[in-house]
Amino acid sequence: MNDEEILDLYWTRQEKAIYETDKKYGKYCNTISFNILQNNEEAKECVNDTYLKAWNNIPPKRPNVLKIYLGRITRNLAINQYEKRKAKKRDYTLEVALEELNECVSSKNNVEEVVDYNELVNVLNTFLSELSENKRKIFLERYWYLYSIKEISSNNKISESNVKVILMRLRKELKDYLKEGGIL
Repeated sequence: MNDEEILDLYWTRQEKAIYETDKKYGKYCNTISFNILQNNEEAKECVNDTYLKAWNNIPPKRPNVLKIYLGRITRNLAINQYEKRKAKKRDYTLEVALEELNECVSSKNNVEEVVDYNELVNVLNTFLSELSENKRKIFLERYWYLYSIKEISSNNKISESNVKVILMRLRKELKDYLKEGGIL
């Protein structure tokens, strides 16, 4: 079933919409939530919450790209859940990835105080669009999907040390890009 047909099911309030969404995007959403939460039960619960939120928001909203819409909901719910049960340990992939990005966007003030959120999103989208496909994939796997270095290495068939070097260079490029754009 294609996305438009699934959205039509939501629009006409047919419960089959949830089944079809899970069938097509369940694994995708579960990967996102598990990478953040590192717990199968919490990840499944988060995915179920994603479907509930989609059910409650469609209609009146009709997302342009269902996969991205569901991914964003899942990611936000998982991060919220993570924050609620914030671990005593600091070795989770989420914390490590966010600390890495903090090198690029940290300043004396909070980034949200320095720039309008939408401006930052536009600058990041432009930065990503200028990267090669491989670099963009590695960047997104780390900072959007929150894959571990080992998973990125395996997905891209490159060594873990190569992944680390690529990410380090991308963070430096991002920091320089943000400085050039007057954001930092």
